[in-house]
Amino acid sequence: MKRNLYYVLFFLYVIVVVFVLYLNGVFTGEWQSSVNLVINIGFLLLIGILFVISAVSFGRLGRVTRALEDAGQRLWEEYEEADEKNLWADYRDNTSLFEEKVLQDAFDRYCLRVKAAKTRRGVGVSCDLEEYINEDLLDRVSMNFFNSGVPGTLTGMGILGTFLGLSMGLGAFSGDDIFTISDNVGALLSGMKVAFHTSVYGIFFSLVFHIIYRSIMADAYQKLDEFLSAFRQIAQPSAARDDENSATMLVYQAGMASSLRQMLDMMKGSAAEQTAGVGRIVDRFTEQMQSALNTDFKKLGSVLRSAGEAQAASAANVAQMVDAVTALVEVNRDVQEALARVIERQEVFAGQLEEQKELLADMCREMSDEIGSQLYTFEQMRNLYEK
Repeated sequence: MKRNLYYVLFFLYVIVVVFVLYLNGVFTGEWQSSVNLVINIGFLLLIGILFVISAVSFGRLGRVTRALEDAGQRLWEEYEEADEKNLWADYRDNTSLFEEKVLQDAFDRYCLRVKAAKTRRGVGVSCDLEEYINEDLLDRVSMNFFNSGVPGTLTGMGILGTFLGLSMGLGAFSGDDIFTISDNVGALLSGMKVAFHTSVYGIFFSLVFHIIYRSIMADAYQKLDEFLSAFRQIAQPSAARDDENSATMLVYQAGMASSLRQMLDMMKGSAAEQTAGVGRIVDRFTEQMQSALNTDFKKLGSVLRSAGEAQAASAANVAQMVDAVTALVEVNRDVQEALARVIERQEVFAGQLEEQKELLADMCREMSDEIGSQLYTFEQMRNLYEK
C-alpha cells in the first residue's frame, strides 16, 4: 500500500547507518578518527529525528486516507441496498460517516451548513462537501508545511557536511615541504571522507524522501477524489435540491392561481346575486316611499342600480387580475426553465475548469521534476568541479 511506503525510509536508514559505521571501522575496531565518527553519528541522528516526525504525520494521513476509502465503499454498498436511491436522508442528521474525528467534524459542519440554508418551503442553497473535506485538509493532517521542506533540509545537511569535512581536513593540513605535507595527507583525506559521506547520504535520503512523500500524497488525493465523486453521486443533496426548488415554486404558483380562480368564481356569483337583491330592494323601497310620501324616488333607484353595475365591473377587474397572475405563472415557469439551462452550462463550465486544473497541475509537476533534475545535474557538476 502506498500509504505505508514511509516504512521504507527506516529500512534504508538502518542500512545507511550500518554502512557508515562499517566504513568508519566500528565493527572491526580500526577507526582512525573519533571526530569523523561523531560527526556522522550526529548527522544521522538529526536525519532520524526528521524521519520520526514525518512518520507520525504519514501515519495520521494514512488513517485519514483509509477512513475516506472505507466511507466510499460503505456508501456504495448502502446505495446498492437502497435500490440506488439518494442516501442524503440517512446522513443529514449528522450520522457517523467517518471513523476519524477530523473528517467527522468537517462532515458535521457541512450538515449544519446545509440545514442552515433551508427555508420554510424547503428551498436551500447548494453546497459541496469539497468546501469542507478537500486537499487543504489532507495537507494539514500530513503536516505539509513540514514535510515539503524535509528534502531541501536533507540536501542542505549534506552540503553542510561537505564543507565541514573539507574545513576539518584543510585545517589539519600544513607543511612547507614534501615530507611534512605527506605526513598531513591522512588528516586531509579523513576530512574529505566526512565530506563525501555526509553529501552522499544527505542527497540520497533527500531523493528517497521526496519520492515517497509525493507517492503518499498522490495516493491520499486520489482516495479523496474517489470519495467525493461517490458522495456527489450517492448522497449529495445539491443536485436534487435544484429540481426540488423548481418543483416547489411551480406547485406554489399553481396553487395560488387556483385559489384566485376560485375567489373569482365566488365573487362573480356573489356579485350577480347582490345586484339582483339590490334591484328588488330598490323597487320595494321606491314603492313604499312613493306610497307613503307620494314622492318619486326613481333617481335614487337609478343611483343604486349604478352602484350594482360598478360592483359587477369590479368583479370583471378581478377576473382580469387573475388572468394576469396566470400569465405571471407562465413567465415564472419560463424563467425556471432558463435557470435550469444556465445551471447545465455552469456544470459544463465547471467540468472544463476541472480539466484545466488537472492540466495545470500536470504542467507544474513536470516543471518541478525538470527543475529538480537540473538542480541535481548542477550539484553533480559542482562536485566534479570541486574535485
